[in-house]
Amino acid sequence: MGTGDAQQRVCLWFTEREMNVFSQQLINGLTLGSAYAVIAIGYTLVFGVLNIVNMAHGGIFMVGAYIGLLLVTEAGLGIFPALLGAMVGGAVLGYLLELFALRPLRRRKVTHLAPLISTIGVSIFLESVALMVWGPQTRSFPSTISSELMDMGAFKISGIQIVSLGTAVVLMVLLAIMLNKTKIGKAVRATSENIETAGLLGINTGLIITFTVMLASALGAAAGVLIGLSFNAIEPTMGTAMGFKGLAVLIMGGLGNVEGAMAGGFILGIAEVFSVAYGASTYRDAVAFGLIILILFIRPEGLFSKAGKGGRP
Repeated sequence: MGTGDAQQRVCLWFTEREMNVFSQQLINGLTLGSAYAVIAIGYTLVFGVLNIVNMAHGGIFMVGAYIGLLLVTEAGLGIFPALLGAMVGGAVLGYLLELFALRPLRRRKVTHLAPLISTIGVSIFLESVALMVWGPQTRSFPSTISSELMDMGAFKISGIQIVSLGTAVVLMVLLAIMLNKTKIGKAVRATSENIETAGLLGINTGLIITFTVMLASALGAAAGVLIGLSFNAIEPTMGTAMGFKGLAVLIMGGLGNVEGAMAGGFILGIAEVFSVAYGASTYRDAVAFGLIILILFIRPEGLFSKAGKGGRP
């Protein structure tokens, strides 16, 4: 009887321990996935309105991380003012991107390949400028936010994770409200459905396109700060890898679908974290992108595409 009770207690201990490990990894995955979702939303907004893939988004993501770092270290601002400053910087870069790299091509009505190549060129330019200005070495945010783990019972979470996850969720909620409840959000949705019809209805489509690219770039810059905080590492080449992951989430969630990008970001983040926890870190990207390939085999249009709506915002 005593031996049976002891075995039962051991089994219960292992079960509880496994659940705690699962809960911990789930929190880690949600934190990482929230940042991926914010990156992917930027891709989604531009694709939904312009029907092009903005390959400069990763470069703006990287510059946003550096702007946030400089505002914290040089200007002495807190993380939230620095985050807002990075978003303003990202919006300015988005305006310049639309003005010089996208608008001239749009007016000439060239093929979709030309804007793609143009944004790739902007991405390479931003990376080169970052290498010249900040050098190739890795930089990190100062420890202004506590990285100590707080015990929540089933899991532990740090102040950095709370800030990253909370900020990403707030940004996504505000974006959803803006797109669905405000006049400019409805104009963005109308332009994404049919730009010619939106123009006939009196919508200033040129202004909406500029606004959309600026908004997407601001979100990309915010994601750069969040990733920089989470990984405590910023470097000029960080935009390339994160840009590809955001692009993968865009495809997985359904082209142009904002809600799909949000869900796809969380799926990718959870898949990456669990692949490390229950496998090996060397297979992290392979597992994540393997999952995306598998999903696309099953549902090529993306998990959350809306039939008849083209997956638009």
